[in-house]
Order: sequence, then structure tokens, then C-alpha cells
Amino acid sequence: MATYKEIQKWVKSNHDFTVKTCWIAHAKEIYNIPVKQSPNRYHPDVRTNPCPEEKLASIKRAFEHFDMI
Repeated sequence: MATYKEIQKWVKSNHDFTVKTCWIAHAKEIYNIPVKQSPNRYHPDVRTNPCPEEKLASIKRAFEHFDMI
């Protein structure tokens, strides 16, 4: 499984924007990829920074590239 840094690097080089780690975690939840609970997350059941819809496809391609889905 790829690290968040590897996913960020892949998206940056292939889609020319930087993804936030919270977007990656949200996308993992959407695609049913196991995600650990962040210790600094204040409200475990609420996403304060969900992944924007227009960025989701690029993150999904990164997941596919790293054989995560």
C-alpha cells in the first residue's frame, strides 16, 4: 500500500496539483480502503475538509496506479 506522500507525489507529477492528506483519507473511505483514525482529528465522525469532487478522480487514478483498488 502506498504512503500518503507517494500518492501526493504521483498526483502532483501526473495532474499538476497537490492533494491534502485529509482528501486522501476521505477518498480512501469512499473507495472502501482501510484508513486509520488520525490522533489529531477533533470530530471522528465529521469531515471538516472533504475531498472536492473535481479532485476525486485524480486521487482514484493514483489508487489504481498503486493497486490499492
